[in-house]
Amino acid sequence: MSSKETLEGSKCTHQTELYVQVPSACLPIVYSPEYNITFMGLEKLHPFDAGKWGKVIRFLKEDQFITDEMIVPAREASEEDLLVVHTRRYLNRLKNDILEGSREWSLVVATITEIPPLVFLPNFLVQRKVLRPLRMQTGGTIMAGKLAMDRGWAINVGGGFHHCSSDKGGGFCAYADITLAIKFLFERVEGVSRATIIDLDAHQGNGHERDFLDDRRVYIMDVYNRYIYPGDGYAKRAIKRKVELDWGTEDTEYLQKVELHCEGALNEIRPDIIVYNAGTDVLDGDPLGGLAISPQGIVRRDEIVFKAARRRGIPILMVTSGGYQKKTARIIADSILNLHRQHLIGGEVTEVAGPSMVPIMMSKSVSSGATLNTI
Repeated sequence: MSSKETLEGSKCTHQTELYVQVPSACLPIVYSPEYNITFMGLEKLHPFDAGKWGKVIRFLKEDQFITDEMIVPAREASEEDLLVVHTRRYLNRLKNDILEGSREWSLVVATITEIPPLVFLPNFLVQRKVLRPLRMQTGGTIMAGKLAMDRGWAINVGGGFHHCSSDKGGGFCAYADITLAIKFLFERVEGVSRATIIDLDAHQGNGHERDFLDDRRVYIMDVYNRYIYPGDGYAKRAIKRKVELDWGTEDTEYLQKVELHCEGALNEIRPDIIVYNAGTDVLDGDPLGGLAISPQGIVRRDEIVFKAARRRGIPILMVTSGGYQKKTARIIADSILNLHRQHLIGGEVTEVAGPSMVPIMMSKSVSSGATLNTI
């Protein structure tokens, strides 16, 4: 281990509310209604479905897979939580980019979310209506990381902000939730010293790649459309297993490559945790992904990744990341249901680990013109 890694592993940890106890009756599925972004219709100016997370949960309830009482409610990541990875300067820029008199404008957030009218709104509104939902999802990913270690698997029905690094956001990604989840585990969970990121969103995951560029504890596999955003050559240096796809790649080629390289990655290095970025923007017809994967292909893809983890007894955390069509919520729900049918998730998997230390606030908290880039 390098001196940098030793220093990181030994630094003091702050007190967090994201690692507290969860009842065993809960499935390791993390969600909050506050994930969903509704802001005077401005969210419709980006092709991202800013309410897809709630739709996933609704479908899972309708199919009688979960109830409100079985969901782990996400908590918002605090500023101290975010400072585990982010620089204070970056977080301050999200709050106060430009001051004009007494009014705070929101240029940085407008740029990151690619919703230009946000620049004209007071920052306190942007914080409440845009950034707080993203901080909730970020907290959810951190919580799900610990749950995955405790239960063998966990799904955050949100998160996957893989374009955000410690000091820069972009592509609708304001907080580096993948990096944060891994750093929290390295610092707080005994026996976690290696992580593998399997990033199957249609876009290159340049945020976590920049964060872990010189960290030998993290192995990154990234499968993406080579021709689209972000095209970050510097960040690509962090990818240990790079699979670049052409426009219009279809199921047969895609699934063969996913299975081959997923098996290869996990055979090359055995991690203590897998973070699976399961973007659905690979779907045929997605306006930003440029690939041509069927709904059935996405369901099969997720099954391949979970089976590879399960065969090896490696805990897996899944985040949902990008996906820019209204039908992606149904596909995510169908995939989760298929994982359950295949006995890859569910109560029987929880026996592999002990009780979680993630916080619980049940019942009421879970109830009823510019070029566009992406998660």
